Amino acid sequence: MLTSLNAANAYSAARNATAPGGESPDAMRRVGEAAEEFARHMGQVDQVSTAAMTGQVNTHTLVQTLAEAELAMDTVVSIRDRVVEAYQEILRMPV
Repeated sequence: MLTSLNAANAYSAARNATAPGGESPDAMRRVGEAAEEFARHMGQVDQVSTAAMTGQVNTHTLVQTLAEAELAMDTVVSIRDRVVEAYQEILRMPV
């Protein structure tokens, strides 16, 4: 399960990739791993939601999983916003 510490670590890894000179293969690999982890977590949310609808998972587990999914989504949206900001800044640079 995704915890706030895992989300913070993933955000830190992705933030390092956007730093100047962050084009190293290691940084790109970490960003790819963070994206894969996010996709896996969203898949887990789907599974838990389906299990909750069929009565196989209790409500507490569902609420906890949804809260973790919200935290992960907020992290991804923050990263996306930073990337868009950087792209817009590059577009404003004089040639």
